[in-house]
Amino acid sequence: MSIGTSRSPGVQDILCTRADHGALGDLGDGLGIHPDDLPDGLVVADESGHVICFNAAAARITAVHASDALGVPLEHALPLEDLEGRRWWQLTDPYGGIATRFAQPERNLLLPGGREVLVSARYVRTAPTGPVRRVVVSIRDTEARRRTERSHAELIATVAHELRSPLTSVKGFTATLLAKWERFTDDQKKLMLETVDADANRVTRLIAELLDISRIDSGRLELRRQPVDIGAAVGRHIQAHVASGQDADRFLVRIQRPLPDCWADPDKIDQVLSNLLENAVRHGEGTVTIDVAASSSPREQGGAETAVTVSDEGSGIPEESMGRVFTRFWRGSKRGGTGLGLYIVKGIVEAHGGTITVGRAPGGGAQFRFTLPVGTPAYLL
Repeated sequence: MSIGTSRSPGVQDILCTRADHGALGDLGDGLGIHPDDLPDGLVVADESGHVICFNAAAARITAVHASDALGVPLEHALPLEDLEGRRWWQLTDPYGGIATRFAQPERNLLLPGGREVLVSARYVRTAPTGPVRRVVVSIRDTEARRRTERSHAELIATVAHELRSPLTSVKGFTATLLAKWERFTDDQKKLMLETVDADANRVTRLIAELLDISRIDSGRLELRRQPVDIGAAVGRHIQAHVASGQDADRFLVRIQRPLPDCWADPDKIDQVLSNLLENAVRHGEGTVTIDVAASSSPREQGGAETAVTVSDEGSGIPEESMGRVFTRFWRGSKRGGTGLGLYIVKGIVEAHGGTITVGRAPGGGAQFRFTLPVGTPAYLL
């Protein structure tokens, strides 16, 4: 993109390079920071309103080459409009506006072509009410923020959808029982109350998932570490599946003992195992195999690991989807669920300092493998 506007005399040779900061005064001196090191776009205009710095991030965001912007009037090098189509520099008038003004707060503006960016400005004056010596403009791409906003909107939509069904059921059954209690037999009352109880548990699980996501995203997931017998934990979960109607022959557990001591949060590890086994049972087919063993590839710092692998014999996960398995809202099938479970599993494993991967099992199904560092925590040594 070429601007094609006449340049101010005497500044056409000013380039924003690592070798020459002259036009920018002491910007970055003593810190070893050059404008191109900044993550955000930086545009600086001198007292005459001509651009004297146009860093690499600004060039990337605006698609204007620095050599085309340097020496050009600011309103031509950076032709911004507000969301109503008005020219921003004419509205703000940095050089001829109110003498006490020193900044413009961040706002959404449009580049030529309609691309939206976040822009803020600072007016550098020689005195509190003196003339403007520099106009310093910061530009940010809105794509990352938009992705975050979309993610939050999707989360809200998913939660609203998942809550609507059980709450409608709870409300319907309780209202019916209260209005017509005497008309139902004890067996009918029991069935309705069991349904209400199951739907209430579903709401409770969803709220717990939301709290976990909030803590994972903010880095505040608390772990209460204590010795954990992974083999025994696996056994408890399999017994629960058998008690709920699954065939005991569907599960194959292989534990390579001796296992090293594993210090972890037992509730969080139960959550990980529950999710992985539930996925294997619900979305997979055939035998569900659980392998527990000491890791054969210790971490670089010399600590051992316990590795847990959960495999099934179903159709597996398509190769093109494996990179999205641990993201929010990913669903491997149309059999329901919020799509949040594996995202939470990854957050829990990584909070323990471990890793989790997904691949194809020898039998063709999905295979999830997570590792946990072992050994006594430093505060107990």
